[in-house]
Amino acid sequence: MKTAKLAWILRVVAAGILLQTLFFKFSGAAESIYIFSTLGIEPYGRIGSGIAELICAILILIPRTTWIGAFGASGIMTGAILSHLFVLGIVVENDGGFLFLLAIITLICCLTLLYFDKNKLFNLLKLK
Repeated sequence: MKTAKLAWILRVVAAGILLQTLFFKFSGAAESIYIFSTLGIEPYGRIGSGIAELICAILILIPRTTWIGAFGASGIMTGAILSHLFVLGIVVENDGGFLFLLAIITLICCLTLLYFDKNKLFNLLKLK
């Protein structure tokens, strides 16, 4: 029972972070444009990552598809973290490292959700 409650907390946190950043990506906020311009993928990378994050957030909130959303979001957040470490820097536009921290929190939530659903992942790997 405790695992089910924790899983819902993790789902809400991960999906909440993914969803709240969408406003900035889709509205063309200056910080988002700076990030994706620095990465050399503005505007398509910004809009594309926003769409991918929206899909992952929805999948995370549906218990049957949580593992799919968590898997996708883990990949997206890994890319975000690596972008911060190797291209952008941890602090972007004087945010105090807040975006980097959100990416780490989201990744931890998603990896924990994947751990909780590890049986579903292992069943995919079984050959019949």
